[in-house]
Amino acid sequence: MSKVSIVVPFYNCPYIDKALESLINQTYKNIEIIVVDDGSTLYSEKIEPYLDKILYIKKENGGTASALNTGIEHARGDYLCWLSSDDIFYAEKTEVQLDVMKRNNAQFSYTSYYCMDENGEIITPIIGIDPPNQLELIKAMIRGNIINGCSVMIQRKVFDLIGVFDEKLLYTHDYDLWLRVLQNFKLYFVPQPLLLYRIHTQMGSIRHEGSVKIENRLVVNRHHAKMKQLLVNELKKQ
Repeated sequence: MSKVSIVVPFYNCPYIDKALESLINQTYKNIEIIVVDDGSTLYSEKIEPYLDKILYIKKENGGTASALNTGIEHARGDYLCWLSSDDIFYAEKTEVQLDVMKRNNAQFSYTSYYCMDENGEIITPIIGIDPPNQLELIKAMIRGNIINGCSVMIQRKVFDLIGVFDEKLLYTHDYDLWLRVLQNFKLYFVPQPLLLYRIHTQMGSIRHEGSVKIENRLVVNRHHAKMKQLLVNELKKQ
């Protein structure tokens, strides 16, 4: 059985216990849960009941990308996932997604999800963008990030080839990595919703909306030439 490592970046999040509970209840049992405490000063006591079931790493504050990279560095799994400490995995997420990846010999996959509110109530229909072909996927990813980072599962060797998250990017490190993946691997979509994504007033994408937009443009510009060439190559196949 393949081992799956799930990295949980934690910084002053009151929902961390709910996130960890969802991981401990995964139907696929050959997992390791790695919580990276990114210099938290609040809510660490909510992790204490789970210390015998997780690998707990404390570090100075450096942002989500640095916490993820720390988790990847310590991970022993053949596949890696990431769960934000305010979100929740469905119990079958690891099992279903790993099965899809093995059957398709896939290196990268992402799933549909629901949004929930602060109380855990689902507030949206299923969200998940699955372009009909590779050309449309490339076009969509050039326009913006269509992939929820916590829905992703990545084979370990992907990081060996393209590197890890760019720690200089505070908000769009995931988008940057997905574009690098797209330039080297096929992206598989799992239509089943396997993640609950929490919308609340303290989430970074709301509090830092202006900075996110600026950084997003930086990432698009960084990859413009290679993505344009990828688009040209795909058009030639049509």
